[in-house]
Amino acid sequence: MPSPAKLRKHGALDIFGEWVYASNLWHLNRYSASMAFFVGLFLAFIPVPGQMLLAALGAVMLRCNLPISVGLVWITNPLTVPAIFYLAYQVGALIIDVPLKEVEFALSIQWLQEELQRVWRPLLAGCLLCGLFFGSLGYFVVNVLWRIRVARQWKKRKKRRAQMS
Repeated sequence: MPSPAKLRKHGALDIFGEWVYASNLWHLNRYSASMAFFVGLFLAFIPVPGQMLLAALGAVMLRCNLPISVGLVWITNPLTVPAIFYLAYQVGALIIDVPLKEVEFALSIQWLQEELQRVWRPLLAGCLLCGLFFGSLGYFVVNVLWRIRVARQWKKRKKRRAQMS
């Protein structure tokens, strides 16, 4: 991870102001990494424009790693978004007990308005639920893996010290 001092020298982030150089946004520890996974994965499932800005805002508010938070929203990209949002729609329809609708795709504004009007409730419910689930899963997996790694490092260190004495 680049240090805030290196980032200041580069100057590319100066347009965002002083807050972007806060050291906790660039530091990598168990909390900052696991919370960044929560923020990034949660927001990846939220169907709004500006996910990267929201992830940056979430990272600032929760004082977690900014690059990880912003990078993870790219899980939803033009290749993956249809499958991810279809899954979210199915989950939402199941949760709020709405029958699944067959959708015939047509590339037009009229089609988009009509279909969104029919599916927005289950889609939004599914996106929120999937975002919470996968964000929490990412948080806990990173947290557990970090703890396992630290425990292994402590064992290796203890073993080395025992061999030296």
